[in-house]
Amino acid sequence: MSANTKQEIPGLQHIQFDDSPVERLNPLIDRQMVYGGRAMLAKIILRKGAQVPEHSHENEQITYILEGALRFGLEGREIIVRAGEVLVIPSNTPHSAEALEDTVDLDIFCPPRADWINKTDAYLRR
Repeated sequence: MSANTKQEIPGLQHIQFDDSPVERLNPLIDRQMVYGGRAMLAKIILRKGAQVPEHSHENEQITYILEGALRFGLEGREIIVRAGEVLVIPSNTPHSAEALEDTVDLDIFCPPRADWINKTDAYLRR
């Protein structure tokens, strides 16, 4: 292949994450996301007191807290996840969250959250 020939790579994305649109879900939660065919990365900004009501989804979720702290409720357990910590939530596990302080987290979902992509995630938009 010559140096001048460009070959398309299906699904390849190279973006500046901060340039992805910020979606205001409610007065206390903003979200940015990027997704491919099999995984999704979302940056969630939760202001102190933000509540994510109990819900579950088929997607495995990995939450990495960059700043702040979230209190998760999972099947009767309470887990506080702070900056630098990671929580892996298995598929179909009911969970809720509350921001104990202003928090920035990165969530990875596999597969991508269709309800987020299609904007049918009413539980977050209250």
